[in-house]
Amino acid sequence: MTLDPSGTVTAIVPAYNEAEHIADTVRSLQSQLRPPDQIIVVDDHSDDGTGPIAAGLGATVLRPLSNTGSKAGAQNFALDHVTTDYVMVLDADTTLAPDAIERTMPAFEDEQVAAACGFVVPRQVRSVWERGRYVEYLYALGFPKQVQDYYGRPLISSGCFSVYRSGPLRQAGGWGQRTMAEDMDLTWTLYELGYRVRFVPDAVSYPVEPNDLSLMRKQLKRWSHAFFQNVRVHWRGLVKMPYLFSAVAVGLSDALLASVVLLALLPVLAVLVSPLFLLGYVIDAPLIAVPVLIIGARRKELPRALASLPAFFVLRVVNAYLLLKALALEVFLRRPLTVYEKGH
Repeated sequence: MTLDPSGTVTAIVPAYNEAEHIADTVRSLQSQLRPPDQIIVVDDHSDDGTGPIAAGLGATVLRPLSNTGSKAGAQNFALDHVTTDYVMVLDADTTLAPDAIERTMPAFEDEQVAAACGFVVPRQVRSVWERGRYVEYLYALGFPKQVQDYYGRPLISSGCFSVYRSGPLRQAGGWGQRTMAEDMDLTWTLYELGYRVRFVPDAVSYPVEPNDLSLMRKQLKRWSHAFFQNVRVHWRGLVKMPYLFSAVAVGLSDALLASVVLLALLPVLAVLVSPLFLLGYVIDAPLIAVPVLIIGARRKELPRALASLPAFFVLRVVNAYLLLKALALEVFLRRPLTVYEKGH
């Protein structure tokens, strides 16, 4: 049996001090070929006029008595006001391609699918950090995530744009606040409940990505800590799902090994043996470049993809440092990250 995916949809937009972006986000939802039936903006105690701007555009604005402390908290606050068949979440700094919702909904023809997410492309690609993230997305979403989707097990239904079936979402308890990545936590919880998640590459979202090192550090710090937190929370469930367990284990092993090589082994070998070992920083460049340039060409963005490739290797070194630091703090020193910091 399949279910009709044409049911009603509520869009939840958690927003804290997003006056600069909220109008673009709301208008993007309103201009969809299949617009949501309701748009709820959670003005999470902003002090910059976010709520009035959203209300002036016709969105339903909810404002909690105090700041909820995280995106998950804001989304759960709105969930109590949702009566539709589906719930979609969209970051307050993110816009959608006009057909994004329309292309996402057919994934729910399978009644076992509880969530679906789409492709992510930075809205602006100018700074080294935005360019690095652009390449990272083209590679990760253009190849590994499509393999994960083949097995019905994308590692994350992305928090910047995802659609959920309301029943399973409530069965999972909404968005968990026990880790710094509510999207990963919810995705793995849905798997543990027996549901599937889909990745729809033709449904495209455009978030504002960090454009300087300070913002990128906050975002990567949160993501790195969140990965270890989610492994700790879900490890019993992961071992019961061979493919997902293997994907997490291999991904973690590769990331940690690469981090040690980038930050310790290559510099030591370059000093003690030969400077030629510095080529190790880009030795896998063809493995990254080929899929990125193919995806870039398909998107008619080949010059941008080619020009952005060097920035990826800069971003990778920063990410390696923060991943190892998160490992030390979360696993060995037992000092988990508990404060949610924005990092556009």
